[in-house]
Amino acid sequence: MIGQKYVPSREGGVEVVVEQLSTNLVNKGNEVTIFNRRRKQYPKISEYKGCKIENIFTIDSKALDATVYSFFATLKAKRIAKKGCFDILHFHAEGPCLFLNLLPNRKHRKYKIVVTIHGLDWQRGKWGGLATKVLLKGEQNAVKYADEIIVLSKSAQEYFKSKYNRDTIVIPNGVSEPVFHDPDIINKKWGLTKNSYILFVARIVPEKGLHYLIQAWKGLDKTVKGDKKLVIAGSSSHSEDYCNSILEMVKDDNSIIMTGFAEEQILQELYSNAFLFVLPSDIEGMPMSLLEAMSYGNTCLVSDIPENKDIIGDNCYSFKKGDIPDLIKKLSFILFKNNNEEKCNSRNLPWNEVSDTILDVYRGKK
Repeated sequence: MIGQKYVPSREGGVEVVVEQLSTNLVNKGNEVTIFNRRRKQYPKISEYKGCKIENIFTIDSKALDATVYSFFATLKAKRIAKKGCFDILHFHAEGPCLFLNLLPNRKHRKYKIVVTIHGLDWQRGKWGGLATKVLLKGEQNAVKYADEIIVLSKSAQEYFKSKYNRDTIVIPNGVSEPVFHDPDIINKKWGLTKNSYILFVARIVPEKGLHYLIQAWKGLDKTVKGDKKLVIAGSSSHSEDYCNSILEMVKDDNSIIMTGFAEEQILQELYSNAFLFVLPSDIEGMPMSLLEAMSYGNTCLVSDIPENKDIIGDNCYSFKKGDIPDLIKKLSFILFKNNNEEKCNSRNLPWNEVSDTILDVYRGKK
């Protein structure tokens, strides 16, 4: 597995996917090696839940981290693969595919290259011009060199067919069984109780659209909001300027709570007790936080991009992407209705089934 920052971690959806896929594959009798990035803030480990860990050199720099890691990870995989130790090299996301051209072509290797495209990363607002070109080159190399490409949605499949005439396989992300909790830690830390807050869970980066949600929240009538809070659970990811702008927007507003990065029981409590989950993103691959919120039965309100609407179907609410007045309108309707009995129905696959499907791709049965 190549492309994630670090396992175990919830830094982003890629990390969650790689951890769940890898551990499920090991439980099915496969040998899995995870190429973690070697950073001083990450504990150096050699094994995780039966998976072997390789710690790959990188530079702790926003501009160079992913590129340096991808280069050395690809070279390391090439060396190990020469010994016949791998059947599959599975690359995750577009950036890590930048150096696929360094690997032997199909005729001269016995292993298969599989790529999962978690989203069209070059479109994301946090990247500058050069980074965007690098990510786009990674996408193009995935199309040119991968034996199989997995995408997460029909809209992504249509994109690759239309732009590159490249066939891809749609395999949505799985979701873990929800663990429900009463509001214990979140009550002690922030005074939160059952159904007392609206929840946003995501990295604080421009494409997640948090700025729309904050502006809409501030534009809501106070009688509609009542005593409810807006809870923002997440941290920045190569987007310090944007994060600072968010902090400026929320300062002096006691109705907005920023928890920082949330995981384990705190995150489970937040999902378990939310009145409403909101994801106002401009761009997504397949948002893990939305899958998780739906698995907890949360009522959900999302932007109407295809990647979100593919998940929610007709069971939840949506608003026009980037349209703050429409977001205010939908929030007002849900809050005024004040009825969270109409839960979103989760149609998500468990990770066990997802890993079986990916095994079929590895084996050429899909």
